[in-house]
Amino acid sequence: MAEPHSATAQPAAPPAAAASQRSGMLLFLGALLAFACYDAFAKQMLFHYPATLMNLTRYLAVGGMAAVLLWRHGDWRVWRQPHQRLLLLRSLMLAIVATSFMTALASMPLAEATAIYFTAPLMMVALSPWVLGERVGRVQWVAVWVGFAGMLLIVRPGGALPLAGTLLMALAAVCYALFQVLTRRLAGLVPAPVQFAYMAAVCLLVTNLPALFTPPVAWPGPAEWALLIAGGTVSGGAQLLLLAAFRRVSAATLAPMNYLQLLLAVLISTFWFQRAPDGVALLGIALIMGAGVYLALPRRLK
Repeated sequence: MAEPHSATAQPAAPPAAAASQRSGMLLFLGALLAFACYDAFAKQMLFHYPATLMNLTRYLAVGGMAAVLLWRHGDWRVWRQPHQRLLLLRSLMLAIVATSFMTALASMPLAEATAIYFTAPLMMVALSPWVLGERVGRVQWVAVWVGFAGMLLIVRPGGALPLAGTLLMALAAVCYALFQVLTRRLAGLVPAPVQFAYMAAVCLLVTNLPALFTPPVAWPGPAEWALLIAGGTVSGGAQLLLLAAFRRVSAATLAPMNYLQLLLAVLISTFWFQRAPDGVALLGIALIMGAGVYLALPRRLK
């Protein structure tokens, strides 16, 4: 805890900073809750609609938000921004994440699917020596392998989880780790509204390419369209809450809180979908959470 300031040292600044940090953490919690609610909503809707339609409505809503952000930013020339290759690669990674995650979620329990997806931060640590030139110590490598062991406890080759869904969710985790690395590479190089708009456009296009081969059998009516767009708006709103949180609090401070979303996924899967993970899967989830929180608590990469 910081030492109290004297009356001549501008005592209003520390309370203001503390208030900003509290608001940032509340915004981040709101984002996690919104992400968890959208995942549950998507899982429910996937009983009735294909993954391509879910991604279409999601990125139509996100695209509308991106247009508003660009309008406020005052520069619509997304295609004239620097670092086009990195922007494209970053957006493609997230498009693959969205396609793989939504497709896998149609056949997998929410808790186990989310747990596999949450190995992405561990993968980012494993990739950082080669991609970012950061050093990872022995203890950090142990944490990474503990997290991967937790994933194996969930997957259990030959177990009840569908192989295709498991592989797709693992692909989503790998691509999301690369997305995070590329986001760090672009930090401060390209304005956030431009990155958001570029991502929305690429994801809207790429996530709907599978629909060219397997178009929806039946299209929803106006009320269903409104419901799906509203769900996509929740997802886009969660991303905006994240941006607002990171403007107030450092990413290192917020990182351990990410695993609250995994806990929410377990609770939603258990009480909403009546699909509670078994004891071995819960142990795997606990290992992933423990390893992830351990790596996130201090800034261990140098």
